[in-house]
Amino acid sequence: MSVSETQKSRSTAKVMNRSALTRRLVAKLKNDEAVIGGIGNSNFDLWASGQRPQNFYMLGSMGLASSIALGVAVAQPKRQVFALDGDGSILMQLGSFGTVATVAPDNLCIVIWDNSLYQITGSQKTLTSTGVDLVGVAQGAGLMQSDWAQDEEHFDALVEKALHMDGPRLIGVRIDGEKPAGTTERDPVKIRLNFMNGLGA
Repeated sequence: MSVSETQKSRSTAKVMNRSALTRRLVAKLKNDEAVIGGIGNSNFDLWASGQRPQNFYMLGSMGLASSIALGVAVAQPKRQVFALDGDGSILMQLGSFGTVATVAPDNLCIVIWDNSLYQITGSQKTLTSTGVDLVGVAQGAGLMQSDWAQDEEHFDALVEKALHMDGPRLIGVRIDGEKPAGTTERDPVKIRLNFMNGLGA
């Protein structure tokens, strides 16, 4: 896909709701898939979608959802792993795209929620508001199976592909500025122990 086609794809993508799409993704999980929720609203909505021991809710570590998910994917290659992260977070750690592409785990899917805002800190604009295309960046880093979800049905179809472990895969999603559906319980030790138990570690 050329850069111009990628940009067109972003411009034609429907602006959707992160909470609703998180619930749609979680509803498709059936085989103890691991889900890493990035800081802030990404994991708040994951928490509100129903607590699972295979969910990891990040507190701090901004931008490292993909890197943590990569570690889980490499350690447990038979388990599908999803990373949910925001545009502001991933902009801090773009090098992770190249690392994921180089390691190339077929069981990893990165979902980037892009509302062009640092929403949790006051809705300051991110670089995606001025033209940075995260799907294009991911493709340039070697993640060729990177797509902008055009609508809810397309998002579902991309998640289904990921569940068949044909990755690494990245799904870019344009989202609105709505508040998250809940707030994660902020107990780092409990979160870590639950996740370790959920992975059988």
